[in-house]
Amino acid sequence: MSGSRLPRLLGVGGAHIDRRGRVAGVHVAGASNPGAMREDVGGGVFNALRSAVQRGVAASLVSVRGGDLAGETVARMVAQAGIEDHSAVFLDRSTASYTALLDAEGDLITALADMVLYEVAFPRQLRRSKVRDAAAASDAVLCDANLPAAALRTLLSHAADKPVYAIAISPAKAVRLDGMLEQVACLFMNRREAAALGKLPADADPAEIIAALRDQGLRSGVITAGSQPLTLFGADFAVTVSPPVPRMVSDVTGAGDALAGATVAAMMHGAHLLAAVREGVAAAILTLESSKAAAELSTAEFAAALARVPQPLSL
Repeated sequence: MSGSRLPRLLGVGGAHIDRRGRVAGVHVAGASNPGAMREDVGGGVFNALRSAVQRGVAASLVSVRGGDLAGETVARMVAQAGIEDHSAVFLDRSTASYTALLDAEGDLITALADMVLYEVAFPRQLRRSKVRDAAAASDAVLCDANLPAAALRTLLSHAADKPVYAIAISPAKAVRLDGMLEQVACLFMNRREAAALGKLPADADPAEIIAALRDQGLRSGVITAGSQPLTLFGADFAVTVSPPVPRMVSDVTGAGDALAGATVAAMMHGAHLLAAVREGVAAAILTLESSKAAAELSTAEFAAALARVPQPLSL
C-alpha cells in the first residue's frame, strides 16, 4: 500500500432494501400502532463499505440482487457510494429485503428478513472467476454471515493470503462461521451473536465468551452490547471501550455495520485494533444520531465524535 494508492477492500454480502418503521408512541403488541415507515438501501457489508469509503478506502462489492425495481435501486445506491460493483443480477428473482419495527426511542422491536435469494444465489456466485479475481486484487476482504456456510468457505479459499474480516449479522447466521474462525482476522458481533457462536447462554460472562471463541481459533473480535461497553480482544489482550452517550438516537439500524467499516478502514491504514476500534465507535455514534443506515462522516463531525470516545480499559 505504498504511495498514494488507497487500500482496496472487497466486500461480499448483503446489499438490499432496508425498511424501518418507527412507532409514534408506546408500542402495543398485537395491535395497530401509528407511526412512519421509511425505505433505504442497506445490508451489513454495504453499510460497512459506505463507512470504509468515507474513511479513505477504495471498495468493491460482490452481492446478488433480483431483476426488479428494488434491484435497480440497490445498483444506483452502490454507484452513488463510489463502490465498484461486481454483483450478479438474477432476473427471475426478487431482491432481498429487511424490514425492522422500532419503538419511539429507536430501539428494535422485531424484524423480518426476506433473504431467500442470498441462500440460493451466493454459493453459485462465489464460484465465479471474477470473484476470485476481485479477491486477488484487494488488500483485504470483508464479508457478512448473510452468505451461507458453503459460500463462506469458498470465499475464504479465494482470500487465503488476505486478511478476512466478518460481520456476524444475527445469532442464527453467526453460527455459519463455525469451523472457519481460524481464517477470520477479526469478527464483529453483538453479545447474543458471540454467545451463540461460542455455544454459550446469552448471559454468559464476557471472559467466558472470549475464551470459547479463542478455543475455536478466532484471533480477534469486537463484541458490542448496545449502549453498554463493548469488548474487544486479540491474542494477548482483552479490553472494554465505553461508547459515549449519543446526543440523540435517531435509529439503531446500521450502527454495528458502521463500527465494522470504520474499524477495518483504520486497520487497513495501519492502526492497531485498539486504536482502530475507537474510530469504529465514532462512526457508530454518528450513525445512531443519523436517520440514515450509513451516516455521512464529515471530517469535522468525525473528529468531534472521536474525541468523545474514551481509551480502552483492561477487562
